[in-house]
Amino acid sequence: MKWLSDSWYRPHPVRWLLLPLSLLYRLISAARRSAYQRGWLTRHKMRVPVIVVGNISVGGTGKTPFVLWLCAQLKQAGYTPGIISRGYGGKAKQYPLDVRCDTATGEAGDEPVLIARRSGCPVVVDPNRSAAAVHLLSQQSCDVIISDDGLQHYALERDIEICLVDSERRFGNKLCLPAGPLREPIARLQSVDFVVYHGEAASQRYQMQLEARRWHNLAEPEKQLPLTAFHEQEVHAVAGIGHPQRFFDLLCEQGIIVHPHAFDDHHDFSAADLDFADELPVLMTEKDAVKCQAFTRPNHWYLPVTARIDDSLAQAILNKLKDPSDG
Repeated sequence: MKWLSDSWYRPHPVRWLLLPLSLLYRLISAARRSAYQRGWLTRHKMRVPVIVVGNISVGGTGKTPFVLWLCAQLKQAGYTPGIISRGYGGKAKQYPLDVRCDTATGEAGDEPVLIARRSGCPVVVDPNRSAAAVHLLSQQSCDVIISDDGLQHYALERDIEICLVDSERRFGNKLCLPAGPLREPIARLQSVDFVVYHGEAASQRYQMQLEARRWHNLAEPEKQLPLTAFHEQEVHAVAGIGHPQRFFDLLCEQGIIVHPHAFDDHHDFSAADLDFADELPVLMTEKDAVKCQAFTRPNHWYLPVTARIDDSLAQAILNKLKDPSDG
């Protein structure tokens, strides 16, 4: 419901109608977290460190490129990471599901398939992340687990919590669901180990920027073009991500004449979604591209992105892995 999500980021009277539900949601969320902290509900401890990468708001904050960056940093430091995910948007016949490069996104979800392809690390999907972690360790010799999302999945004990924040949209109206975009109150940031802002954020210690260099043809991935290839050209821009406007803005910054087509996050694309009755190039994110290969055409292009983050964050995470008391 786009009208609802739009109301979270600009004044809208519906928020006052939904405020009682938000207060109830916040109360239940706090009670649930307290129950896990007090040991009233079971938490599962893994035999290797667990790093949770998540957010406190609904919508895209850049978790997937961050997870890929974190995998690379851990591997460079000598670790053997494995990744677990809920697999949002996927419906496997059986869980846990080992995700391969050729696993269907309809089974695993778009983000796990993308992560499996880009990271070279084992990826396991299960709505029960504790079960995913147990399965991962039974099948792979990993010495650290990264949970893609799952900041609110308290049944899985974690050693490090990393919260990503969209520096452009921040926290919207600062209300919890459904009146606002928050899964947990802003105060939750005080209890995580690291807060990383996606985009420019004055006075914030850790910031992430996304770098894009070359367009890849979806039909022939080895065929590539420079980022500036579509300068002053009309294109159809397709985005089924948490914050589509960020992708459209990136294209406009390259001088591209954009006809935007925004879809819901994790949208299950069909050939009809990309049929615009002309021969203009169709540009999309890499996350969307993994779902469109079955009906790709020669004018379909996608843009891989890479996270750029200050080395001090990688060092701080490695220090905390070695010494959990390192603040």
